[in-house]
Amino acid sequence: MIDPTLPLERIVSGGQTGADRAGLDWALDHGIPHGGWCPQGRRAEDGPISTRYELTETAESKYHVRTRLNVEDSDGTAIFGLAAELTGGSALTREFAQQFLKPWIHISQAATKDAAMALRRFLIENSVHTLNIAGPRASSEFGIADFTLKVLDDALLIAG
Repeated sequence: MIDPTLPLERIVSGGQTGADRAGLDWALDHGIPHGGWCPQGRRAEDGPISTRYELTETAESKYHVRTRLNVEDSDGTAIFGLAAELTGGSALTREFAQQFLKPWIHISQAATKDAAMALRRFLIENSVHTLNIAGPRASSEFGIADFTLKVLDDALLIAG
């Protein structure tokens, strides 16, 4: 059961393999509304993104457009990663969050102590109702999806 003391009501992401897709899968598995923006053509590294994910296509096929829109349309962004440093699209996500003055957190397997508690605190302190989940694609950081799912389970579910 999802912890009712948390403000979380919806999860969004861009639908790429890895952290994005893990966030959407977690939402589907736990009955949380989900959505977000994805590139035109539902483009991802493994081919077209499944229609099981309720994503809206952008007018362009470029990844940065959906990244910007997902940051803008959420209350806060959690950028998951195995490494301590943000690179590539994850670093761009941080830049958009800073540009639009949106709260963000980097949940790093390598650098974040008690990732679940850090995510819970972030959601509560920033009153995040719509959470944008971002991070590297599966081919860039093997195991990122499993890490993302574990943190979401540990942070958002209550025993029982």
